[in-house]
Amino acid sequence: MAPTTSQSGWQPLRKPARKGGPLGLGQSPFARLAFVQILAVAGDTLVTTALAGSLFFSISPQAARGRVALYLLLTVAPFAVVAPLLSPVIDRSRGGRRALIIAGAATRAVVCLSMARHLSSLMLFPEAFAVLVLSKAHMVTKSAIVPTTVSGEGELVAANSRIAVLSVLAGFVAAVPGVAVLKIGALGAPWVVRLAALVFAATAVAAFRLARPTETGTGKAGSAEPEVAPGVAEAELHTASVRMAATSMGVLRGVVGFLTFLVAFAFRHEHAPAWWFGVVLAASMAGSFVGAAIGPPLRRRLVEERILLGSLMLVVVSGLFAVRLDGRPGSAVLAAAVGVAAGAGKLAFDSIVQRDAPDAVRGRTFARFETRFQLAWVAGAALPVAVHIPTGLGIALIALAAGVALFAYLAGLRAVRQHRALPIPRTTA
Repeated sequence: MAPTTSQSGWQPLRKPARKGGPLGLGQSPFARLAFVQILAVAGDTLVTTALAGSLFFSISPQAARGRVALYLLLTVAPFAVVAPLLSPVIDRSRGGRRALIIAGAATRAVVCLSMARHLSSLMLFPEAFAVLVLSKAHMVTKSAIVPTTVSGEGELVAANSRIAVLSVLAGFVAAVPGVAVLKIGALGAPWVVRLAALVFAATAVAAFRLARPTETGTGKAGSAEPEVAPGVAEAELHTASVRMAATSMGVLRGVVGFLTFLVAFAFRHEHAPAWWFGVVLAASMAGSFVGAAIGPPLRRRLVEERILLGSLMLVVVSGLFAVRLDGRPGSAVLAAAVGVAAGAGKLAFDSIVQRDAPDAVRGRTFARFETRFQLAWVAGAALPVAVHIPTGLGIALIALAAGVALFAYLAGLRAVRQHRALPIPRTTA
């Protein structure tokens, strides 16, 4: 007998299938990770905005130098925790990575609520340290999860690029309400941090939707990462290609730190209008967005090493051009170019590491190199914090540093090619 629904012509309503997902990203494992990353970056941006208002712009330039120097030390210290302690936990099992993201976001929400009451006291620094540790742990964990959300290694560069682009957009969007709340006298930095706490809480909730290891991934479902002998891991992490790429990327990160604080202190000494800070910041963020977006097209035409070479060349050329422009316009042009170079260079470097480093030490690999890059960033930032450097001289130093790194990388690649071209000597019995 035919079903009753067909005789009457009536059929029960069905819930339409969801095609979109958060922000139209879809429902794939990668889309869920991308949404979590958007929220995490938004929270970090709000915390940075609040700290900038309380540590830098609210006091005199001379007083700011001491506080900023302490803050720079705090940005390095988290890696002393993440690299040796947390990264082995990240590598031990894929399921633990999801749990770390949830716990880290929830903890940051709690710490931010406490930080809102201590922005003018010494308690701010240990709380800021805790937030930074958890932020770096999230970054390392996210990098380790990405390969488990794609179907093959050929999609890694595109996946890294999409996450980088979304991160830049999230930072830009989050900065708007953060600055708006910061400028409202009745609210100010404490309420910016409370807003960050709300965003981190949403991050923790969204992280529950991350795919479990059994759902997808490039590795075996539900299994722990295989163990790799320490000697083999060290050999993989210290191949010539990785060492040279890490050195070039370290120079780019050092340039980013140097330019950031060179411009910040130079503009304050010159009593530049506040909107000039916004121009340079917008130029830098736009450059980072472009650098992240052009990564996949560049990779289809160039190998990763050539992308890094092009990034260094861009900094050299734009630095020389900015010297001729001089002043604030030159700083804005160079900030955009450095953003492009650092964004594209980071995608190339990540691809080199994901290509050469063993899966079982992926978290350790990213933690180790991010530690080195953060040290380079702080070393670059410390120079204009400790000593007043004129803008024109600082820009010339950036072009010089990138030029030296460019020629060193070219020489290293040439030496590697020549070494590989040497015939293998025969052994006699």
